[in-house]
Amino acid sequence: MGRNYKIGVIKGDGIGPEIVDEAVKVLDALSANMGFNLEYKEMLLGGAAIDETGVPLPQETIQGAKQCDAVLFGAIGGPKWDNLERHLRPESGLLGIRKEMGTFANLRPAIVYDELVNASTLKPNVVKGVDIMVVRELTGGIYFGQPRELLEDRAYNTMIYTKEEVIRIAKVAFEIAMKRDKRICSVDKANVLEVSQLWRETVEEVAKDYPEVELTHMYVDNAAMQLIREPKQFDVILTGNIFGDILSDAASMLSGSIGLLPSASTGLGVGIYEPIHGSAPDIAGQGIANPLATISSASMMLRYALGENEAADKIDEAIKKSLAKGYRTGDLSAYDAVEICSCSEIGDIIANYVCR
Repeated sequence: MGRNYKIGVIKGDGIGPEIVDEAVKVLDALSANMGFNLEYKEMLLGGAAIDETGVPLPQETIQGAKQCDAVLFGAIGGPKWDNLERHLRPESGLLGIRKEMGTFANLRPAIVYDELVNASTLKPNVVKGVDIMVVRELTGGIYFGQPRELLEDRAYNTMIYTKEEVIRIAKVAFEIAMKRDKRICSVDKANVLEVSQLWRETVEEVAKDYPEVELTHMYVDNAAMQLIREPKQFDVILTGNIFGDILSDAASMLSGSIGLLPSASTGLGVGIYEPIHGSAPDIAGQGIANPLATISSASMMLRYALGENEAADKIDEAIKKSLAKGYRTGDLSAYDAVEICSCSEIGDIIANYVCR
C-alpha cells in the first residue's frame, strides 16, 4: 500500500497561484511514479484571505495547516493591501502562521547552478560552485520582541532572545552542517549588542556536542561584505531573525535571480515550504513567472517533511537538466537560453523529466 501524505496548499497573492500550480504539477507526476499519494487541502492566507474573510490569517487556515504533514506556500502581498493597518496587512498573516506552527528554523539554500554562472552580477570565478545554507531563526528577535511602540515623535522595537531559543536553532544548524561540509559561521553583532553576546556564548556551548563541526563567528556587517567578496568561504550560516532576513536575500542574488531559490520553515510542528521571492504583482497573470524556486521548495518539502529523499533528488536533477538544456523563463533569457518558456511550460518540462 502506498504512502499517503496530506499537503496544505496556500497559493496566496500575485504570482502565487501560478507558481504553486506548477509545483503541484511536478509533485503529481512524481507521486504517480514513486509509490506515494498526496492529498491537497487549499487554504487562504494574505491578501486573498483579507478579500475573502477580512483577516490575513483565518482560524480555518491555522487549524487546517496543523492537520497536514506539510504546507506548500506561494507568496503574499501587493499594493492593493498596503494602506491597511499593520495587523491587517498580508505580511502579518505570514508572521502569524509561522508563530502558530512553531516554525522557528528557516532554511534558505543559496546555490549557483553551473549553467547560470553568468547570470550573477559577480564574476564567474567568485560564484562558481557556491552552495550555502543559511539557517535563520524565524520566530524570535526584533520582529517579535515586546515591548514595541509607535508614538508621534519616537518609536522602538526590542530585540529579545532566550537561551532556549538560541539552543534549538543552533542544534538545527549543527545537524545540517554534519550532513554537509561540517562548517558553521555564526553571525551576530556581539561587539555592541547584549543579545548577540548571549547568542555567541550559547552557540559555543552547543558546539561542544558537535566536535566534528568547525565553528567560526562573524559580525553581521563583515558577513555582508564577505558574502560578496568570497562567498565560497561559507558552508552553513547560522544567524538570528533580522540578520538572517537580510543576509539570505543578499546570498540569494549570488545565483543571479531570486526566482531560483527555495526555503523551508521548520521546527516544532508542520513545516512551511516556500520560494524566498515575493508575489510580484506587476507580472501576475501573464504566465511569465519563474516557478523554479517553488518547485525547489516542493523538493525541500519532500526531503525535510516527508522523508522522500529519492523523489526530492529527482526534482533537483530535473531542474539541473532543464537548465542544462537551455530552457529559461524570461528573467533568465539572457543567459545561454535555447528556448524561452512560460511558467506553465517550465512546469511541464520538469514534470516530464522527473518521470524518466
